[in-house]
Amino acid sequence: MHLLQQCTLFVLLATFTLSAQNYTEPPGLPVTAAIPELVLVFSKTEGFRHKSIEKGALTLKQLGRANGFIALRTETASDFNPENLKNYKLVVFLSTTQDVLNESQQKAFESYIQNGGSFLGIHAAADTEYEWPWYGKLVGGYFNGHPNNPNVRTASIQRIDKTHASSKHLPDTWVRTDEWYNYKNLNPDMQVVLNLDESSYEGGTNGDSHPIAWYHEFDGGRAYYTGGGHTEESFDEPEFRQHLLGAIEWCLNRD
Repeated sequence: MHLLQQCTLFVLLATFTLSAQNYTEPPGLPVTAAIPELVLVFSKTEGFRHKSIEKGALTLKQLGRANGFIALRTETASDFNPENLKNYKLVVFLSTTQDVLNESQQKAFESYIQNGGSFLGIHAAADTEYEWPWYGKLVGGYFNGHPNNPNVRTASIQRIDKTHASSKHLPDTWVRTDEWYNYKNLNPDMQVVLNLDESSYEGGTNGDSHPIAWYHEFDGGRAYYTGGGHTEESFDEPEFRQHLLGAIEWCLNRD
């Protein structure tokens, strides 16, 4: 871990610990204070770079402050080493693109998941590491194009899973505007949460079965992917923010 990250972690956890020590419960109640979980937000790009990355990273930090976790952002691939990754309960790939990790970093991340870590992929996380088959299975599928002229369109999303933390707040038909990915090499073992209705927009190529958010237990850990988040406006939408929070809470085993 870089010195700056070490200092950041120390200050954050020390501040939280001191606050807990100085807090006095009412008489007769035990003092309870949980150390907040750490979430690593990785946003390195080697291909197309989304303007929404900055807004997405800010949103994850805001969600963390309000919900008991700390989101720390990096674009430094060398942070993917065993000593650093063991500090985090969840690793988020926020619209990463193309080849972002070398072989040793890939092995470190595989080991992290195999030891019970969690992964959340947002939007272009599916446009990442095409030559790393393990990653493709972890994410659940790869990007296979999107509509053009315009690339951002309004579409209807069918809620498949009505009880998952990431979707229980949503209507059965969720209408929103974003860039809608098509996918290839979809993992048949994943559990679909949301499905795109291709009859509601032009440019879909997956047919009636067009998942846009899904989750699964994979290789010892947990993995969730959502295709939303191309636009900056996505991260201002209360329903999309709650969708992200629910995905994070599932990844953190809070379900």
